[in-house]
Amino acid sequence: MAAKSALHSSSPNTSSFLNSKSNSVHFRRTQLRFEPRIPSKPIKWESCSRTREQSREKVKQGGRLFTVRCTAEGIERGMLIGGGRGREEAVASKMLDIPERFKVVALVACVMCLCNADRVVMSVTVVPLATKFGWSSSFLGIVQSSFLWGYIFSSVIGGALVDRYGGKRVMAWGVALWSLATLLTPWAANHSTVALLAVRAFFGLAEGVALPSMSTLSSRWFPSHERASAVGISMAGFHLGNVIGLLLTPIMLSTVGISGPFILFSSLGLLWLTRWANGVTSDPRDSPFVSKSELRLIQAGKTDSPASDGQFPPLRLLLSKAPSWAIIFANITNNWGYFVLLSWMPIYFNTVFNVNLKQAAWFSAVPWGTMAVSGYVAGALSDSLIKAGYSLTIVRKIMQSIGFIGPGVSLLCLNYAKTPVTAAALMTIALSLSSFSQAGFLLNMQDIAPQYAGFLHGIANSAGTLAAIISTIGTGYFVQWLGSFQAFLTVTAGLYFVTAIFWNLYATGERVF
Repeated sequence: MAAKSALHSSSPNTSSFLNSKSNSVHFRRTQLRFEPRIPSKPIKWESCSRTREQSREKVKQGGRLFTVRCTAEGIERGMLIGGGRGREEAVASKMLDIPERFKVVALVACVMCLCNADRVVMSVTVVPLATKFGWSSSFLGIVQSSFLWGYIFSSVIGGALVDRYGGKRVMAWGVALWSLATLLTPWAANHSTVALLAVRAFFGLAEGVALPSMSTLSSRWFPSHERASAVGISMAGFHLGNVIGLLLTPIMLSTVGISGPFILFSSLGLLWLTRWANGVTSDPRDSPFVSKSELRLIQAGKTDSPASDGQFPPLRLLLSKAPSWAIIFANITNNWGYFVLLSWMPIYFNTVFNVNLKQAAWFSAVPWGTMAVSGYVAGALSDSLIKAGYSLTIVRKIMQSIGFIGPGVSLLCLNYAKTPVTAAALMTIALSLSSFSQAGFLLNMQDIAPQYAGFLHGIANSAGTLAAIISTIGTGYFVQWLGSFQAFLTVTAGLYFVTAIFWNLYATGERVF
């Protein structure tokens, strides 16, 4: 009885313990060492499957139940370790939870990098090949343009295929075929000139699907207010391909030989395919990896129509609208200037300033590297203007004006460059500003014809490719006849100015089809 009396005896502090509002189980000393304190609220034992968020919500709502959690997380934090490690792991897990759309655009940026690196390899290796086979400057232009012979035919068909079958499948087949063509290029060069031209044309045929696939995937995976940034990331990879190709190719030529860079980049393409095949879908609604919350974010505010049924729209209707012609002319001008610089920049520094091939590659690589950064900046700026309430029409016109007027002025100034450093600086400015076109005409296809954007992209790209063929070959003849690049650069600058005026008169951000 004494023990029992002692067990139930109370001290002056008993009432304060019993009136405590703490939700924890405490103990106080008695004559039998410890006595469990009986909580004033009924106890409800939660299932171990209840989450921390549910418990927090109960507290926030002022629930009257006294809750004891028995999760392993609570045991680990509160009793065994002290709470530090579990929280750090949760934060790390959250940081690694990258939205699926960013994984998709990262893979697209990687393949766009390979796409351009494969092109640039030939721009560098053509110099020792010309020395080996005795090619003239005019024939050099023909070899450089052979890529575009196939490219011009695949643009329209490739765009239509993307609209029908989705960007994933079309991009995968394109990468597989152009990697094979890249691998065969050294063999073809040693076999015959005809074989080389045929393989390069086949290479262009396979690469013609890359840009329409990229554009359609961006429109499917990103909401309208993030699309310019997504295209900016993809095209940053595209331009970095120039840098990687220009820097690695001379090194491999001097160490491994002509076959080295072609084997390297074709192998990287096939390696990329293994990740792409099982990790990406053409539409986020079909992806097993995208979360419901991310899917809702992607779909929110989207104005695009669903993918078309694969039928071509009436061509006459498509070409009857001025905004379509604004896109076509913009693509013509963009490709004209882009491929002149892409194909002839190493040769320009080598012949005009008498620098060796490795130095020419470095001078040529710097502008493409800055173009990658400025392209993303242009996309982010475009998205910011749209979020701020500016109309799509105004934003597209601003971006495209910068993308044409800036390069035009820079190319005119290039006529007065006296050193390779000055020339490289002016080319850097020209290419950096031209990347603003990505947030202009390249996105405008989705604005005016979302259902047939791939097909419209193909038409515009075919016209642009024809212009690129003329400009690439024309530069060779200008150099051979006049012994100078300057005249052709002046013609290109004038074309930039005229197209900028046409664009501002007729382009629109509203849906037309």
